[in-house]
Amino acid sequence: MDLYLYNTLSLKKEKFVPLSDSHVGVYTCGPTVYNFAHLGNLRTYLFEDFLVRTLIYNNYKLKRVMNITDVGHLSGDMDMGEDKVETKAAREGRSAWDIAAYYTDAFQEDLELLNIIPPDIWCRVTDHINEQINLIKTLETKGYTYSTSDGIYFDTSKFPDYNRLSHLDLDELKEGARVEKNIEKKNPTDFAIWKFSPAGSKRQMEWSSPWGVGFPGWHLECSAMSLKYLGETFDIHCGGVDHINIHHTNEIAQSEAATGKKYVNYWLHGAFLNIIGGKKMAKSDDNFLTLDKALTKKGINPLAYRFAALQVHYRKPMEYSEASLLQAEKGLAALVLQVVGLGETIGKVDEVFRSDFQAAINEDLNMPQALAVLFKMLKSDLADSDKLAGVKNFDQVLGLSLIIQAKDLSIELEEESLPERIQFLIEKRRVARDEKNWSLADSLRVEINEAGYLVEDNSDGQIIKKK
Repeated sequence: MDLYLYNTLSLKKEKFVPLSDSHVGVYTCGPTVYNFAHLGNLRTYLFEDFLVRTLIYNNYKLKRVMNITDVGHLSGDMDMGEDKVETKAAREGRSAWDIAAYYTDAFQEDLELLNIIPPDIWCRVTDHINEQINLIKTLETKGYTYSTSDGIYFDTSKFPDYNRLSHLDLDELKEGARVEKNIEKKNPTDFAIWKFSPAGSKRQMEWSSPWGVGFPGWHLECSAMSLKYLGETFDIHCGGVDHINIHHTNEIAQSEAATGKKYVNYWLHGAFLNIIGGKKMAKSDDNFLTLDKALTKKGINPLAYRFAALQVHYRKPMEYSEASLLQAEKGLAALVLQVVGLGETIGKVDEVFRSDFQAAINEDLNMPQALAVLFKMLKSDLADSDKLAGVKNFDQVLGLSLIIQAKDLSIELEEESLPERIQFLIEKRRVARDEKNWSLADSLRVEINEAGYLVEDNSDGQIIKKK
């Protein structure tokens, strides 16, 4: 079945044709690790996960790369201001390296809570300084760079079709670029590929280069690392819509200027998460909520946010409110309860529903329609075992861990109805198993069995059933 994706480059849905018959190279812009990822950031990573899972469902083998920006991202997108990581380090009295490591760990924990498949390759900017310096040397040799008092810049006037991805008139791009003024730049849209360390001060993160001590520009990193791991031309590059006009536009310019080849075939961008009223969630506006604050500390299942994201197409803005999140949690709980009712025997996936599901996800990742197929199947006359097979199959893409959640809920429901003495023995046995006191655990199993209950152990813990 053909897969169609909306390509920002052409502004239309295109049939996906990979460079290789079975292998797909995917680059997804990762976090700048100076703060926690907020729910708006995580919506982008969820959409990218829907893409990854859809590609896998279509039997493609992936090589996926994600950057960790631990240096070079300044407070202004046009290469002005302070380094975000170093600024946070100074504010908290910690090293920039510690700040980057701490927020990298926090980000990866968020991905795990949301069932987001991690990339095959994590690449930190600070681990790829040589690659970035070599890319600048290539651009310099080809005549695309010039020097100013604060760094080495890419001359956008020498790159034809600079506005290819943004589809904006060049005057509009220049107007946007004038927000942060640098009188030494030849063109408003020119951007730094190497920034010099300020005179008279020493940064925590700085390196020697042929042009002076400093650090790489924010846009350069993704080009250098994607070219290293995915080649001069690769299949898919993803990110948020806010990256289109500047970051990804600059990536195309410097990459194609260096290689003379097309950089990426398909560009996919996810829409914003907005606070009710239409204002996007952003760290700069101090209106952002983290997964921890919005869900886990309130006892809300983190997968409720994933479930909510599945209900809005990735290219449409998504509105956030606590009420909408609670509604999503309620809906997910009801879905899990339906799965509990299907039992534990897994039958055969119905081909008609499977085909309808694949048609939905292959139509530019139409997850709302994919959910509709799931609900339609659950209401159908199929045998419960075949419905469960369908749930397991579809959840490869949905990523809601429905069968695992159903098993956990089933255990909770069974334990809630158990006599108090049996609950006491079960808890005592659970502690014994945690402490690896196997003889006590075995004797407690016998005691529970004699009281009329069966105990089964699996990777999730104990399953208790009445004889």
